Amino acid sequence: MGRVSTSPRRVAVVLVALTALLASACSGERERPATGTAEPSTEFVTPTPSPSGADAAGRAAALVGTLSDEDLVGQVLMAYAYGDSATEVSAGSAAGNRALAGVDTPAQMIEKYRLGGLILVGFSADDPTSANQVTTNVDNPTQVRKLTTGLQEAAGKLTTGAAPFLVGIDQEYGVVTRVTDGVTMLPSALAAGAADDPAKTEAAWQVAGTELAAMGVNMDFAPVADVLVSRSTVIGSRSFGGDTERAAAQVGAAVRGLQSAGVAATVKHFPGHGHSAEDSHHELPVLGQTKGKLAKEAWPPFSAGIDAGALAVMSAHLDVRSVDPGTAATFSRKVLTDVLRGRLGFEGVVVTDGMNMEPAKKWSPGEAAVRALKAGNDLILMPPNVTQAYEGLLTALRDGSLPRERLVEAATRVLTLKFRLADRPAPDLSVLDSPAHRDAAVQLATAAVTVLRGPCRPAPVDGKLTITSSGGREGTRRALTEELRRAGVEVGSGGKVVHLVGYGDRSGDLRADADVTVAMDTPYLLSGAKSPVLMATYSSSRAAMTGLARVLAGSAEPTGRAPVKVTGLPATTCTD
Repeated sequence: MGRVSTSPRRVAVVLVALTALLASACSGERERPATGTAEPSTEFVTPTPSPSGADAAGRAAALVGTLSDEDLVGQVLMAYAYGDSATEVSAGSAAGNRALAGVDTPAQMIEKYRLGGLILVGFSADDPTSANQVTTNVDNPTQVRKLTTGLQEAAGKLTTGAAPFLVGIDQEYGVVTRVTDGVTMLPSALAAGAADDPAKTEAAWQVAGTELAAMGVNMDFAPVADVLVSRSTVIGSRSFGGDTERAAAQVGAAVRGLQSAGVAATVKHFPGHGHSAEDSHHELPVLGQTKGKLAKEAWPPFSAGIDAGALAVMSAHLDVRSVDPGTAATFSRKVLTDVLRGRLGFEGVVVTDGMNMEPAKKWSPGEAAVRALKAGNDLILMPPNVTQAYEGLLTALRDGSLPRERLVEAATRVLTLKFRLADRPAPDLSVLDSPAHRDAAVQLATAAVTVLRGPCRPAPVDGKLTITSSGGREGTRRALTEELRRAGVEVGSGGKVVHLVGYGDRSGDLRADADVTVAMDTPYLLSGAKSPVLMATYSSSRAAMTGLARVLAGSAEPTGRAPVKVTGLPATTCTD
């Protein structure tokens, strides 16, 4: 995979001997010690040259000049589809596609509507975005690779076939992760924010990009650039944290990592979903902050992503009262054209958030698509009815209500993005979940482990541990048990109790007699925990459990700092 050119902006633990642990105190300077493993391996994929922005833009402009109205309209649509194959689907999937687009298969959808791309959709545990995931077409890497190959073959027959088809996915890691089996699972963004080590983040996200590319995915709707200043449950651990500067550094690192592997990064959700606790899947959240406050607190991570070369930015269904009151940013020229393009200088592809979310369904699919394009979006994501979105755009183009130059500009940007991703052979699937990849994930996850109550440097566990968890987390409890035993810790019944809580848990899920409580999502719940030791991993991935086990076993130190404020608790008991 070649490194994507980075200039779209300018170019067009546990504790203890647990008794000793509870009695000891933290002192001395905070260090970032070795975790007992090698530095993240760079043996991922040998980079190959990628088209420059100018070359890609030239190819795109030349191709656009040959396109029909129908081709132009299709290129600005990124639909979803039913079925785990491009050409062979179940009767139920065929029925879903007929209702969505009047065809049976994803390949037929591409052909009929000259689509510019398709997003792979699916369900994951504890997924706050499940409201607009009406189907699933991801299962395992082999199946995904076969699906994406079929999609590319179908798109190759179009007039735009010289440009690769865009295959997108919400692979954020943490609670929003579409492909979970057979891949390296990075810790959540909030965990990376706690680790506060951009080099580790970049290495981990290069792993992510390499594995996505191996599955035939060339566009990731990540990283999340929202600064978590509210207790948003829809953003939560998807954010790198509540500190603007630290979040910005993490966003830039994630963008560089993804795009070094030839996968387009999409910085989201502009202008900043973390500044509202409401869920835009169901309603239109309001951002009541002043424009100056947003510019200072919310927008720097987006600027950092743009400066790092992000090829796409996702607009959000958010009502920014200080910029364009009463209008969702998705449909606001003031937000997208004046602020994102004018003030922040972004020249790449602006893609809408899902158009099947409630705020976008205020209008018909056709009218919503036209309004979104006129506001400054270039790619219309997940229209709830492909036929209506396509026909609405085509009609508006021909009657003049959608200026041709705006559609041509959008299609040119989309095709420029495609050509920037062109001519890169996909890595072999054997790279997935390789030892080097797992090591990069574990390095980041270990650096994230945070002690918010108790000694900074726990002594190795002396005696047996009992691992418990809130309901529905047996797999995670089992993973931690396995990693602790691998680290030489005896786990069973009796001894000190380590209790795990995660996404969606409440005070009733805490265990009053636990010696250690570990938060595996946002750490807010720890403010009500009674355990003498409180820790956070911000993630329940295998890598996170490996890092936690190393801290508990005494082979690594908990160097993370809570990236959000937790009532009554410090960011860490380690001092700077």
